[in-house]
Amino acid sequence: MKANETKVNDFLSQNKTRFVIPVYQRNYDWSTLQCKQLLSDVISIARNTKSNAHFIGSIVYVHDDLYTSTQVKELTVIDGQQRLTTLTLIYLAIYNLAKCMNDQELASEISETYLINKFAAEEEKLKLRPTENNDKAIKYLLRGDADEEFASFSKLVDNFNYFKQEICEANYKLVLMGLTKLMFVEISLDREKDDPQRIFESLNSTGLELSQADLIRNYILMGLNRTDQTKIYEHYWEIIEALAKDERTNTSKVSDFIRDYLTLENKSIPNKGKVYLEFKDKYPIGTFGELETNLMRLKSFAKYYNKLINPKNESDVEIRKQFEQIGRLDINVAYPVLLQVYDDFQKEIIDKQTFIAILELLQSLIWRRFILGLPTSSLSKIFINVFDNFDKNKYLHSIQKALLQRTGMQRFPKDLETIEALKFKDLYNIQSKNKTYFFERLENHNNKEPVLIEGNPDITIEHIFPQNPDLKWKLNIGDKEYALIKDKYLNTISNLTLSGNNGKLGNKPFQEKRDMPSAGYKDSRLWLNKYLGTLEKWDSFEIEKRFEIIRDRFLKIWQFPDLHLDEEVGTEEISIFDADDPTNRKLEYAVFFGEKLEVNQVSKLYVDVMKKLFDLAPETFFSSNLGEKIGLVKKTQSGNLRAPFAINDTYYIESNLNNAEKFNRMQQALTEFDFEDELLIKYSK
Repeated sequence: MKANETKVNDFLSQNKTRFVIPVYQRNYDWSTLQCKQLLSDVISIARNTKSNAHFIGSIVYVHDDLYTSTQVKELTVIDGQQRLTTLTLIYLAIYNLAKCMNDQELASEISETYLINKFAAEEEKLKLRPTENNDKAIKYLLRGDADEEFASFSKLVDNFNYFKQEICEANYKLVLMGLTKLMFVEISLDREKDDPQRIFESLNSTGLELSQADLIRNYILMGLNRTDQTKIYEHYWEIIEALAKDERTNTSKVSDFIRDYLTLENKSIPNKGKVYLEFKDKYPIGTFGELETNLMRLKSFAKYYNKLINPKNESDVEIRKQFEQIGRLDINVAYPVLLQVYDDFQKEIIDKQTFIAILELLQSLIWRRFILGLPTSSLSKIFINVFDNFDKNKYLHSIQKALLQRTGMQRFPKDLETIEALKFKDLYNIQSKNKTYFFERLENHNNKEPVLIEGNPDITIEHIFPQNPDLKWKLNIGDKEYALIKDKYLNTISNLTLSGNNGKLGNKPFQEKRDMPSAGYKDSRLWLNKYLGTLEKWDSFEIEKRFEIIRDRFLKIWQFPDLHLDEEVGTEEISIFDADDPTNRKLEYAVFFGEKLEVNQVSKLYVDVMKKLFDLAPETFFSSNLGEKIGLVKKTQSGNLRAPFAINDTYYIESNLNNAEKFNRMQQALTEFDFEDELLIKYSK
């Protein structure tokens, strides 16, 4: 490695040199705002007569002459392409201005010094060789054909137009002077002696943050020769990038996709900031054939992922509908499971009916848990082990069993508790996507003419008993009923419906809403309004009756699996955070940091866990309020405890606690240490 302070214009003016942006680099993505700042710096340093230098960062490149047989020296830029490309655009703008001013001498100087290798072969003339689309943009700008529009959107063209507008006859000399004062650190690497990938990682750990996908792409491609780079990029990586994209927002989801893929492969969820490291660990650099094999599988799963996040791309209408519904639930943690199930469907291990049954099953689990308000943080733990002890010959049964065996906070809610929660759940003030999902499914169950709510301004969700009722409501149903409905039922499903005439119905009394010509409940074709059209009044009795109707429909849509499990269900290993109340319960054993602890009393587990944590990092107990929370005291103060227990020679904790409080204190300690996933328990039968 060689590092030197270098003037920008000296670096760019090197003769017979090309600056190559390899395919594994991220796209040029500087915005106009960043270009404005650079130009401002250039002009500012030009006006500063007391300074002759202004540093703008570093350029890191690898000598890749071994890949070329010509006299042109190729430098593969692995860091600094954004600055290098933008500086080239500034010189291009000055070149364009010189031609407009008919200053042929200046135009030739700029072109032959900073933009092209004058005597090189045509394919090597451009000094900067960006990636393919950007290469076309640079050539388009050099042609300077004002009558021709560039075929697609390009940030290079946009930023060039900004510089073209800002650099004029009045200031171009100032800009040129400023450019002569710009300096950067030039870092030259030898591929035979240096490790470009490791240096690249180090440079980007403190600079402009790359996505996990950027780092993975560079890891895959950087060590390959030019021919293999192009093959892997075009046949695999470019396709994966195109597939793993949210097409509605044009947002890359490659990092998310690979995280889900690794979750499936490793049966553990990578930290979002460590996906690249886990990918490296899973797929160390091997032969070219091994790389192709790994990417071939990754590409096939990217095709499934594309349809999960872009349901419109799924050709099967019924499956597409399922994907649309799942998309409204935002259950990304289920994607690793869905990717595997989709793969098995494509390989005809399961048929379409089973595939759809699994998609319905997952929705039922998620929506029932939502109704109960169970934490979404538990979902990842639910899905991570679905394929443990899996029998592909009993595919649906195995998934149902895996989900039903979860207990505590990870449980699949049964009918009774779900319906009890549904009855009084506020389903009006929930996220719009969830609300749309619920009402569309409820309304359209077995409906051959489905009603669309999403994106349909004509259909709204309406309160039957209004949020701000007309005074006639109180006269019609009395003060007691008025207060009861307002306090207890207002935003519940029993008092909500769909309407294409919400503005007309407004706050009117029930009878007027029911009978309004062409707009009232009697004339509505919606299922949710059929019962309303038959009623004479709207009070708590009718609300309860309507809930029973909705309840029956709910249980048909979001079904609990019809599966009988053996007596061992509910006695598997489970996180202490998801375990049922430990009062009067005994343990079979516990697992802490992967080590099995033969403990059957919660009290024994409590002291073992606290001793282990204190041995690991005693300072944590004092740098936070953890010590205070668990009653940690020195030996001299232990007489103040009811049942002091020594966790080392100096410190004691209170051990005279009920099981629930011991669980609570262990949870507090594990949370403080960020070890929430490290303690599993198994209750005795």
